[in-house]
Amino acid sequence: MPSTVAQDGLPFPHRYGAIITIALGIMMAVLDGAIANVALPTIARELNASPAESIWIVNAYQIAIVISLLSLSFLGDMLGYRRVYQVGLALFIATSLFCALSSTLNTLTLARVLQGFGGAALMSVNTALIRIIYPQRFLGRGMAINSLIVAVSSAAGPTVAAAILSVASWKWLFLINIPLGIVALWLALRFLPDNTQKAKQQKFDVPSAVMNALFFGLLISALSGFSQGQNGWLIVAELVALVLVGIVFVRRQLAMPVPLLPVDLLRIPIFSLSIGTSICSFCAQMLAMVALPFFLQNVLGRDEVATGLLLTPWPLATMVMAPIAGRLIEKFHAGLLGGLGLAMFAAGLFLLALLPTQPTDVDIIWRMMLCGAGFGLFQSPNNHTIITAAPRNRSGGASGMLGTARLVGQSSGAALVALMFNLFNDSGTHASLLLAGSFASVAAVVSLARMTQSRQAAES
Repeated sequence: MPSTVAQDGLPFPHRYGAIITIALGIMMAVLDGAIANVALPTIARELNASPAESIWIVNAYQIAIVISLLSLSFLGDMLGYRRVYQVGLALFIATSLFCALSSTLNTLTLARVLQGFGGAALMSVNTALIRIIYPQRFLGRGMAINSLIVAVSSAAGPTVAAAILSVASWKWLFLINIPLGIVALWLALRFLPDNTQKAKQQKFDVPSAVMNALFFGLLISALSGFSQGQNGWLIVAELVALVLVGIVFVRRQLAMPVPLLPVDLLRIPIFSLSIGTSICSFCAQMLAMVALPFFLQNVLGRDEVATGLLLTPWPLATMVMAPIAGRLIEKFHAGLLGGLGLAMFAAGLFLLALLPTQPTDVDIIWRMMLCGAGFGLFQSPNNHTIITAAPRNRSGGASGMLGTARLVGQSSGAALVALMFNLFNDSGTHASLLLAGSFASVAAVVSLARMTQSRQAAES
């Protein structure tokens, strides 16, 4: 088992073992963010909970990840990415069993919170680990594998859940994590490398961690409340608290030599531009992913099975394009690749919004493929830029910000779909697709602006 990595990346076959454990862990963490959605009616019925109460089974997991992601990535820089990842896997396995054994909504919600902390540990350092698993010249390929796993797991969540529920109870949505997790943990103990450049001068600041949790918790709560039509005054109160906590939090981070919220990394222009691009792109993705099923069924009159089949070309195109993008980053600037990919993504979204009244399946499929291919061309180079723009001993902070940008973008996109439905009623799906195309267009412009910045990694 390699304890340190003095050379540039891991040798074969250790590299394969390490990347498999990363893939398994991130697949489980991302899948569990979406897999419970399909089972909510069944779970609510069996646990005697209302549909509104059952939403917490999903929200608890998401909020736990968002509030702890940066704190855990900070600990990864301090204590080692391998240690944080291994503890996260062990916690994820244990809490998956806790979820399956839960007999009340309260215990299941608590189990999902704890499972979210395990998922956050996996997400917080996964790209930092990839940076030391792969040689620098092949890092784009490692990022492509990670992007592929995240994209396919996000899109496949409902399909995997439906397949499991067709042959077993909802408890197996969580029990299936146990054998997969044990394999991943065995591989992690055997193959994951340790980072030699730990930030030993860092000290974990508990007030910063508390303010980080409050800030992102209030942000997700306000967005979720808005999307679910909660009391307006409650949402206003959460937003006021969010602003106040945010001001104090950011001022404290600016005064720290190594901040928990990596404001030091945000001072690097290409890093901050890449984070902004990521937020806009994932907002666009979630706007489309939530709106498209309604569009296909309510507007175009397709049934559930046809809807699932017509959505499939998107993740398939991403699967094809992501590895290609991982190799292209070795030759072309990430800003150019990202800009082209996001332009394709935006074009696909606008073309979906402008579909004829009675489109054929082919009309829909090629537009879906354009969206998926564009997103796949963008994501791997963008992740590569985010992680390499940071010094090696701050890779955890960069990895945490990458995950945070994705979750904030997705949460914002889901809330904006609700706004479009409230404002435009029957035209809400059409408005959502146009707004998604607009966000993707903005992201494309921001991505192209990165071409003025150096593509070289900060190795200090």
